[in-house]
Amino acid sequence: MTPDQQPRPQGKFMWRMLATVLGGQALVIFFGALTSRGLDPEQPAVVGGLTPFVLLCGLAVLAIVAAGLMRRPFGPALGWIVQLLSILSGFFVTMMFVVGVVFALLYFYCQRIGRRVDREQAARAVTQQES
Repeated sequence: MTPDQQPRPQGKFMWRMLATVLGGQALVIFFGALTSRGLDPEQPAVVGGLTPFVLLCGLAVLAIVAAGLMRRPFGPALGWIVQLLSILSGFFVTMMFVVGVVFALLYFYCQRIGRRVDREQAARAVTQQES
């Protein structure tokens, strides 16, 4: 088998979809951070001396890091932690409850569909190798 005939590494589709969701979510979380800052410029510290703006910016960075680590075995689980924290950020900016739930549903859907596509691609690669 020549290098150009080798099957693609399996599992790529799911982690690409999940990383895309997390990348988009990071932008939305950052806009939520800006909104929290705009709603209350004199924000009090809420957790460990940090303001909601700082916490939401940290969550946006965590979402980007999780997107980058999606290929690792713990990547999808880290993505679910981002989903949970995103929903909980609604305590700082109420609309983030809705945003968090929407992204969690999108993340779940992409994980489900991504696994199915990866299985189909693996089956197709096996079929092509046999023929």
